[in-house]
Amino acid sequence: MKVFHDAATRVECESITQWKKAGKPVVGYTCSYTPAEIFYAADILPVRLRGIETEGMEVGDTYFGPFICSFPKCILQLAGKGKFSFLDGAIITPGCDGMRRLDECWRKAGEDFDGIVPDYFYYFDVPHKSENHGMAWYIEEIKELIKSVEKHFNVNISNEKLKNAIKEFNKGRRILNEIENLRFKDDIVVSGTDVFAATVAGTVMPRDKYNGELKKWAATLKKRKTPLNAGKHRVMLVGSISDEIDLFELIEDTGKAIIVGENLCFGIRYEGNEIKEDGDPIEALAQHYLGSSVCPRMYGKYKERLAMLKERIKNSQAQGVIMQNIRFCDLHGAENALFERDLEAMGTPCLRVEREYGPHIDAGRMKLRINAFLERIDSNSKPASKMAASA
Repeated sequence: MKVFHDAATRVECESITQWKKAGKPVVGYTCSYTPAEIFYAADILPVRLRGIETEGMEVGDTYFGPFICSFPKCILQLAGKGKFSFLDGAIITPGCDGMRRLDECWRKAGEDFDGIVPDYFYYFDVPHKSENHGMAWYIEEIKELIKSVEKHFNVNISNEKLKNAIKEFNKGRRILNEIENLRFKDDIVVSGTDVFAATVAGTVMPRDKYNGELKKWAATLKKRKTPLNAGKHRVMLVGSISDEIDLFELIEDTGKAIIVGENLCFGIRYEGNEIKEDGDPIEALAQHYLGSSVCPRMYGKYKERLAMLKERIKNSQAQGVIMQNIRFCDLHGAENALFERDLEAMGTPCLRVEREYGPHIDAGRMKLRINAFLERIDSNSKPASKMAASA
């Protein structure tokens, strides 16, 4: 797990450092709607931008103001402090309004902080519907992005290179699916923290290297015999964007829970959902990244998202769901309330918590609420006779 934890807990991990030493470009992107295969096909390292290692918020507060999600503010803070100096380019995507504003705020901050805006700075638009015009629009956006990358970096991104990139990324998706299936068993041999760290690592490591390490780790997991879930409750973690493994540690370090699944932007959302390797690669990318979307930014898809969550709860045998949203995240804050209503109605205990992204200054409060929630699950799982006796 060392290589995965290094990649998951550092803004500029060893993989990025080695890539830069080889003289090859690195492009950061802000949202899972950006097809990373495009950059891999051009021998450019795609790196998902993150807000970890933020120690203050003076830059973020100056350009964003206080009443907005702290995730894009943390990214801007790190940019202002030169933490993204390794970037040769950045792709900003309107995953939400806060991330849309990151484009203009980063550009504005660049007028005051020399060198913080990469030479290649691109706004990649994404529609809010995947049907008809929305899909056609998104396909055109992908084509324009490819043209822009080709022109700036003087590369050629052919259909053949895209197909090879899709095949390489699909290898990782298949291995992640194998690991995810291990979490669905009665005896769980891997912690949610480690699975999440490995998944986040896939957003910053060169894909071929990542696939090799992931394959070795999966083989090791399959040989494990000692279960980690004895006496612990099986829970799922869903909600706002999160790349912090310490959030997982906060839950699992209680000693009372093990995370058997998550529905997070950085987590395993698309495991087993491979991209078509035949036909037009651009259309295949569009169908995967937009057509398979489970993000609440997409209009008219709540029933599909709820059905997917119910299926994951069933497959993972989750006994409860922890729903977290970053303060001022209207999308997940509203949807978590709907999830709670519908899941509680079917008998699945839920906990909704609002938090700040970044250093867990409210870790004590969250731990208190999580422990109370786990006690609730414990009470619900006790036979009626034992509950009466304990009362």
